[in-house]
Amino acid sequence: MFMSVIRVQQILEGRCEGKKVQVRGWIYRKRESKKTIFLVVRDPTGVVQCTVKRDSPAWKTAEEATIESSVVVSGTVKRDERAPGGFEIAVENLKVVGLAETFPITEYQSEEFLRDVRHLWLRSRRMTLIMRVRSELLWYIHEFFRKREFVEVSPPMFISSACEGGATLFGLKYFDKDLYLTQSAQLYLEALIYSLEKVYCVAPSFRAEKSRTVRHLTEYWHVEAEQAFVGMEEMMKLEENLVTYVCHKVGENCRKELDALNVDVNKLLEVKTPFPRITYSEAIERLKEKGFKIEWGEDLGYDEEKALAAEFGKPFFIHTYPRQIKAFYCKLHPENPELVLSADLLVPRVGEITTGGAREDDKDKLVERLEEFGLRKEDYQWYIDLRRYGTVPHAGFGLGVERLLMWMLDLENVMEAIPFPRTIRRFYP
Repeated sequence: MFMSVIRVQQILEGRCEGKKVQVRGWIYRKRESKKTIFLVVRDPTGVVQCTVKRDSPAWKTAEEATIESSVVVSGTVKRDERAPGGFEIAVENLKVVGLAETFPITEYQSEEFLRDVRHLWLRSRRMTLIMRVRSELLWYIHEFFRKREFVEVSPPMFISSACEGGATLFGLKYFDKDLYLTQSAQLYLEALIYSLEKVYCVAPSFRAEKSRTVRHLTEYWHVEAEQAFVGMEEMMKLEENLVTYVCHKVGENCRKELDALNVDVNKLLEVKTPFPRITYSEAIERLKEKGFKIEWGEDLGYDEEKALAAEFGKPFFIHTYPRQIKAFYCKLHPENPELVLSADLLVPRVGEITTGGAREDDKDKLVERLEEFGLRKEDYQWYIDLRRYGTVPHAGFGLGVERLLMWMLDLENVMEAIPFPRTIRRFYP
């Protein structure tokens, strides 16, 4: 009698030695000799070697089976140190569920080709491991907020007015109206704090940025949080606690995946609060000392962020920016109206992974800022209403999931951190 279908991981953990088992999955590798056919079969939890002897009833089926064919394998688990994972299945029965045609991905392929066949490359062990870690990362993000009594909310994807800036909006026809895909849920989260006080969401955002860097996507997953009765300092503490929490959780619970991806788990486990903090003005001085030609009031680019991040070698904040390079909703500094209470969290190699800070809660100042940015007051009437009826100091932030994962797993390109990347040039498959 064969057991019900089990996972490969159970075999690799040594829980099935000497037992008859049934595994279903896909043929990952195939090697043949005169007396034995070796099939490496994968399922979502791992890969296991399956050996078919010439006198086995499964021999003919194994000969015909091809790479990426879906199969059901039945046999006895044996310990064999030569096999991947130290165990193998001595096959007694093999059923091909779906016979695969010649698989187009071979051992050596260009990055561009692998992106063209992303729907197939997702089957690779590397992408499977990254997607598993991504799933756990998202779980721990939700866990972090729920433990702190944040309420998850669902903001709209269609918006009528910009949050960040009109230049990066994707426009679309909404029946007979012109609308846009959301850049950020922030304005809508602000509306929800007046009833729920602490809210967050994990949702896609869309930015029509014409950037061709290893850290830019036009569609990415955005973790955003907003809280009433707090300011920039409290929000920075929330951000650093979130990043520390998920780094430790992933480091502790994804050791198998991290080892397989050659990630130094100590990098994650050694993340601790508080993160270093420098002002924008201090950042400019540090950059000038490094030879950068940058003046106070100019925005920081990728090269500048990367240079500063390399200096710290760990997550750190830059805060208190010039008002002209931050969004209209940023709260003016109480002692210097040329500054705003905005903060970015940066990490090595990647640069900025979050932007946040205090929001302008004074109605008249908010209207002035809208006019300063050349935005139409009537487009933001509902947002201004929030300051009319029970305004309250509040703050929030947005974190890019893919950028965080890129840093945590030492990925070369942010496109590895999402199943189907969208960039200025890539929208297939």
